[in-house]
Amino acid sequence: MPSHPYVYPYAYPYPPYVYPPVHYYYYGGPPVYGPVPYRENIKLKDYGPEPFVISINEAAKQNDTYRTALWTGPHLQVTLMSLNVGEDIGLEIHHHVDQFLRIEQGEGIVRMGKRKDELTLERNVRVGSAIMVPAGTWHNVINTGNVPLKLYSIYAPPQHPRGTVHRTKADALAAE
Repeated sequence: MPSHPYVYPYAYPYPPYVYPPVHYYYYGGPPVYGPVPYRENIKLKDYGPEPFVISINEAAKQNDTYRTALWTGPHLQVTLMSLNVGEDIGLEIHHHVDQFLRIEQGEGIVRMGKRKDELTLERNVRVGSAIMVPAGTWHNVINTGNVPLKLYSIYAPPQHPRGTVHRTKADALAAE
């Protein structure tokens, strides 16, 4: 006979796939089962280089600008991007910057290659896709879906000036 009340098959009072009810007094709703959803409406601006915590998924979905710098430090930058239906980032290369992109809403295509006229890698991307772009690689992301493509990008080192906000792709091209 086990001496501990929570033994196999359950190490805790609830099985791992069942969550106790969570009451949302501040939402005014009935008990909801499952993990607490992270609801946030934050002012989207550059919070770097101070320590900062955010639901990046919610922030990316909330963003409606082509590009907004969310956090810029001396060695890293996080930007939020929203591409309208049919829009693309534009074929670009960062010679001394590695880049990470993650899709939070929508679907598209990413193309990459060592030469501007020879993009040898092409992949479909969708929610949850992560894209790693090594420095010196030509790349483009195109929204092929029917909703805005929401993503965030991490640059190491930073690529854009601290506080950058480009409301549209035309604004971004004019700033460059």
